[in-house]
Amino acid sequence: MADEPVSTNIVRVEGRVDSVARARRFGHASQTVWFTGLSGSGKSTLAFAVEEALSERGVACYVLDGDNIRFGLNRDLGFSPQDRAENIRRIGEVCRLFQDAGLVVLTAFISPYQADRDQVRELHPEAAFTEVFVDTPIEVCEARDVKGLYAKARAGEIPEFSGISAPYEAPAAPEIRVDTTKSLEDCVAEIVEQLAL
Repeated sequence: MADEPVSTNIVRVEGRVDSVARARRFGHASQTVWFTGLSGSGKSTLAFAVEEALSERGVACYVLDGDNIRFGLNRDLGFSPQDRAENIRRIGEVCRLFQDAGLVVLTAFISPYQADRDQVRELHPEAAFTEVFVDTPIEVCEARDVKGLYAKARAGEIPEFSGISAPYEAPAAPEIRVDTTKSLEDCVAEIVEQLAL
């Protein structure tokens, strides 16, 4: 469970609009859809494609992408294990706020540690968190290497690189497992069908 706040003079406040009212207003339940996988596995590509497919169905949704978040909210964090954990903790809290607001929030983060992903899951009500394991072989991820990161990691230029010089703990029991060696269209259709929004 998450640590308690440092401040002691705070009280949680509840509004008048609950999740049932928000679902009625938006026409769908809210949830966090958490894409995890190695760099180059296709998390961002999938998340944005699923966002587009859901949006076309009238689902209020938004993608939080790992790189984009590090330009703003988490620009003060590096890639040490402690910074990775804090990165995911902050994102988990943001996801919970989006989900509470009635949206479907899709994330694209390597999120290499199972404990961190479990902590995010615990923030959410039951059935409001879906873990999607983008299960792409490292050889395929490295062959894609769109950003040139694997080459730099293998050359020792990037320390703490998940799957090379730092661990990646694959999910043991994700709600959805997708193999992006299949076509993007097939992967999106599979995810959208399983989300059943």
